[in-house]
Amino acid sequence: MSTAGIALEAPRLLLVDDDEIFRAVLARALERRGFQVQAADCPAAALPLARQFSPGYAVVDLRLGDASGLGLIEALHALDPRTRIVMLTGYASIATAVEAIKLGATHYLTKPADPDEIIAALGRTSGDADIPVAAHPPSVERLEWEHIQKVLNQHQGNISATARALKMHRRTLQRKLAKRPVRE
Repeated sequence: MSTAGIALEAPRLLLVDDDEIFRAVLARALERRGFQVQAADCPAAALPLARQFSPGYAVVDLRLGDASGLGLIEALHALDPRTRIVMLTGYASIATAVEAIKLGATHYLTKPADPDEIIAALGRTSGDADIPVAAHPPSVERLEWEHIQKVLNQHQGNISATARALKMHRRTLQRKLAKRPVRE
């Protein structure tokens, strides 16, 4: 591509997800849509790549094995505060959505999200006042999930501290965390 003799470089995007197949499929889809994509499976691999690659965009999974993608948002913004970041997760909760936005994510999407949704989210610069309000209150199971996520976040992901704060056995908490969140 060029404009008036100046070569334009494709936008750079860092993709961080621990699901190898999902990461490969999404990377190819984003490349077909004009992005230069570098991919990593964990924060330890993503940060050196970000330093070298200088992405303008990032798509970061919330759960990266035992690590949290939330810390990666902060680290990427420390490298370049202009980086537009979308937090992507199959474990959505209000607490993690709020924290992701506070830490500097541009948007927060739940899986499955298609590449066009992700690209639209990367480009969004404001909220949507027309988003529909839920017709029914959340279920007790969903409220429990949200509360656990909030307390877990308050304890920086420390399961033992979270279990103590919830007055719950650690193994019980681990079983609850291993389950996917209740869909509404």
